[in-house]
Order: sequence, then C-alpha cells, then structure tokens
Amino acid sequence: MRQSIYSHNHIRIETMIKAYKFRIYPTKSQKRKLEDTLELCRQVYNRTLAYRKDAWEKDGKSVSKYETHQLLPDWKRDRSELKEVFSQVLQECQQRVDLAFQHFFRRVKNGEKPGYPRFKGKGRYDSFTYPQMGFKLKSGKLYLSKIGDVKIKLHRAIEGKIKRCTVHRYPTGKWFICLTVELPDPDVPFNDGSVVGVDVGLSSFITMSTGEKIDNPRFFRSEERALAKAQRRLSKCANDTPERRKALKAVHRVHERIANKRSDFAHQLSKTLVDRFGVIAFEDLNIKNMLQNHRLAKSISDAAWRMLVTTTQNKAVEAGSVVVLVDPRNTSQMCSRCGLKVPKSLSDRVHECPQCGLVMDRDENAAINILRLGLQSLRIESMEALPLQG
Repeated sequence: MRQSIYSHNHIRIETMIKAYKFRIYPTKSQKRKLEDTLELCRQVYNRTLAYRKDAWEKDGKSVSKYETHQLLPDWKRDRSELKEVFSQVLQECQQRVDLAFQHFFRRVKNGEKPGYPRFKGKGRYDSFTYPQMGFKLKSGKLYLSKIGDVKIKLHRAIEGKIKRCTVHRYPTGKWFICLTVELPDPDVPFNDGSVVGVDVGLSSFITMSTGEKIDNPRFFRSEERALAKAQRRLSKCANDTPERRKALKAVHRVHERIANKRSDFAHQLSKTLVDRFGVIAFEDLNIKNMLQNHRLAKSISDAAWRMLVTTTQNKAVEAGSVVVLVDPRNTSQMCSRCGLKVPKSLSDRVHECPQCGLVMDRDENAAINILRLGLQSLRIESMEALPLQG
C-alpha cells in the first residue's frame, strides 16, 4: 500500500488490501480433513522443492513455477489422495516454493546470508490457501472446497471483495482463517490533527514529543514464570506420550497468551496514535542488529516495537494519517534545541546541553528530534505547512 499527501486535503491510496482474521470451529470429521490437507500440502511442497533442487544440481536447469504446476496431474495419478485437495490449494503450495527461491536469490544478490529453501518436517506446515476460489461465506458458515461448511465466528463486518482465504492451524489446536479483501481506491480526507515524534524504548514503551510516556507492559516477563513451569513439566515427559502432548499444548497456550496480549496492546496504541495525530514519525530501527546485544535481546524482543510501527502504518491508511520512518542515528545524542551533539551512555537518562542549557528527559529530547526529521523528510517545516481540511 502506498500513500501520498495531496494539496487538496486528501490522501490518495493507489490500492488498498485489507485482511480479516476469524476463528472457525470445525467438527471432528472436518478437523481430520483439515489435518490431512495440511499433510498433503506439506508433501507437495517438499516434492516440488526436491524437483527444483535436483533439476538444478543434475542438469543446471532452473524450473519455473508454471512448469511445476504441470507436474500436478501426474502426481495425482500416482497418489489418488491428492485429488482430495482443491487443485488451486496445491498450486499455491508450489507458489510458496517459488517465493522461497525468489527470496533466496534476492539475499544472494544483496550479499546477505542467503539461507537455501528447506524441506518442511512433519507437523511444520500449518496453513494452506485458496488463492482465488473454492471458498464462500454463506449464512454464518464458511464453505471450503473438499472440506465442507465450517462454523465461523464473524465478529465484525467484512468490507470489500474477498480475494484469498488462508486456513491456519495454531499450535494450541485452534483454527483460524484470514480473508484478504480488496477495497476500491479511497480518497481519504487528511487527518489535520497535530504532529508527533515517537521514541521507542525499554523503560518506557514509547515517549512522545508531547512529553507523554506509555509504560512498557513487558508481557513476556510477566508470563516468564508460568512459561518456565510449563516447560519444566514438558521436559519431564517421555517422548511420544499423551502426557507430553498435553504438556506441550500447555507451553503453546502460554506463548499464545503472550502473543495475544502483545498484539492487542499494539493495535489499541496504534489506533490512539492515528486518531490523534496527522503525522507520526518513528525511527527506522534495525531490530535484527539490536538483538545482537545479548544482555538486552530478550527485552527488545518482548517490546515488539516493529509490531507497533506496522500496525500504525496499516491503520494510518484508513485514518488519513501519515507515518514516516527516519534515520535513527544521533536522535538521542543531538540537542533538540540547538543541534549540538551531546554524547550519552544508555545509563544517562537526562539530556543536558552545555551550549544552550536545555535540560530535559533523554527520550523526550529524542522524540522531538525524530519529529523534526520526519517533518523534514515530508518537506514540512511546521504544522502550518500541512494541508488543512476546508
């Protein structure tokens, strides 16, 4: 999704794709069909990967996605159970292999650590997709081809035309679907609220240029004891026993609880930001590099700053707000009043400028710098330069 500010008070979105997630409640027989579908999709994925790998290693031949699609009829004749899976679902498995190779070659080209596409082990394939057809919503049920009418909890209305349907199995045994919809190109009135710079951190989750702070909820830390207890029980269970499967599900439930809390927090906070502010500036942090600091890695992962940025970007499209990412270099060191670089260690929590005498909270100073850089990147010197609604 791309957006731009126009001079006549609107933000024009070229295309808009939205996703809805709902829980489904399959019957026992439907669960068996869903599990069988996942296993057959896994096997098609692995067979496709093996075919492309062998073609390159033996003949130096690169196989396209469309060539692998042409193999499916022969595979179905060899294994009749593949006919129990909707044909486009099997093709989408091969599309995933093709995407894995695309990402592999992109990383090679960019000089990154490539990571060759890997085979999926048993139980490691947990979703399948109907890319165009084979599914339909009707009277409180979701029809899935080869599966049947599945009960669904539609907790909110769906806008737009449904394009894709992905069925996902959670480790706790719950089943969800993700519906991808396409909305008509909207002409969104610009949110002429104030502007804000947001500095993310560990002591406070965010500090805004307005001086407001939001405490870090530390969801993983709050559940760490419960997780350790569940993991100890798991370690005492023998392999391939009902007791171990039960203990493993308990571990998955704790992880799911943490993930749900974190996601809910990010969605609520991002909604507040886009409702209040027309321009929201964040640092464009390289989280992967930051995780190399092993003393802070667990706390950084727990904070999930990237989730906040992503959810804010998604919500800003519909709210008429603009999210801008700025270079994080020296935002904490530079004085927000005079621009002097004032070196600080992580333990220094107050900014004290020897040149202009500014004394303020370190994170608030950084947030003001982030806002300034964000406005500069939009070529806006102040809020007065923003387009106002008529």
